[in-house]
Amino acid sequence: MYTLSGYGEMIADRVRMEAYTRALRAVVRPGSVVVDIGTGPGIMAVLACQLGASRVFAIEPAEVIQVAREVAASNGCADKIEFFETLSTRVELPVRADVIVSDMRGVLPLFGQHIPSIVDARKRLLAPGGTLIARSDKLWVAPVEAPESFGKLVDPWERNTLGQDLSPAHRRAVSEFRKLRAKPEQLLAPPQLWATLDYATVENPDVRGTLHWTVERDGTGHGILVWFEMDLADGISFSNAPGAPEAIYGSMFFPWVASVPLTAGQSVCVDLGAKLLEKDYFWRWTTQIGSTAAPGEVATRFDQSDLHGMVLSPGKLAKAASTYVPQPSEEARLHLRTLELMDGKASLEQIARQLSAEFPKRFPGWHQALSYAGTVSQEFSR
Repeated sequence: MYTLSGYGEMIADRVRMEAYTRALRAVVRPGSVVVDIGTGPGIMAVLACQLGASRVFAIEPAEVIQVAREVAASNGCADKIEFFETLSTRVELPVRADVIVSDMRGVLPLFGQHIPSIVDARKRLLAPGGTLIARSDKLWVAPVEAPESFGKLVDPWERNTLGQDLSPAHRRAVSEFRKLRAKPEQLLAPPQLWATLDYATVENPDVRGTLHWTVERDGTGHGILVWFEMDLADGISFSNAPGAPEAIYGSMFFPWVASVPLTAGQSVCVDLGAKLLEKDYFWRWTTQIGSTAAPGEVATRFDQSDLHGMVLSPGKLAKAASTYVPQPSEEARLHLRTLELMDGKASLEQIARQLSAEFPKRFPGWHQALSYAGTVSQEFSR
């Protein structure tokens, strides 16, 4: 979840805000019904009202929605905006929307539940012939020369002053992708289109494709750079590509295991995949770099995944095995008992008093149990 200052940074991003503002101006008509998914502090919802929308449904699971309510009241829009403090996939609306606006991406649109949420909203919340903002994303990729960013990843493990072998950490460090602001001259080959996400038709949140380049100039390759080109409405778009006006997003840098000297004419091939598992994407990038001495042969191969960068203890891995027989911990029994006591009849004080009686080592008094029960209530009660 973003902090309020984080939302402030997004609002201060003129590239982003001007694009979304222009798109809303282009599609919202007097009397329009608008859905704002991930409304945050309510800026887009209020703007839709100011543009003539007769009804706006603002959806936000985080507590910043209270700020949105106050912002709506401050701008005289409270009577036109209905707020839903939950996920859009759990919302039922009385009418379908003419326009759905959202910005649930991270550095790339392949982020969390962004695409599944759009697919669900398109099918359940959008009226026939309605408009989605954004309409589509194109994802571009190119090999990049990025010595500074690559150095920040590997230097602590390769050049430590204690003279220790830190290669286990190094192997994980080069499996971590990060945001990078690059210049066009850092690219070693022309960008290739990896995927197009058309939000009017997309169903599958996973993306995979193989990209081929011929290096245009001598240089040192440190990985690949991925960025988006977003289409919001007719003639309205913006991008986080190298050389584009600086926005909050940056591009995404996927490092190689090691830096590779490249010469003009050399081939680079990358199989890049992003798969949504539960709430997060898992990335894999397999790189093959052609030999300069023997054309057609592979000189260097890297097989990388952000799974390789995870630090997982054998004990935790064992507990995820299909043959493992789990036994509930004391914390699990406490959590389960709290949910059992939330029967729609008992108050939080009554629940807390019961918890303190049943778990006296954890809660010396019912006031301590009340804090715990309140946290569970905030997450699981209606």
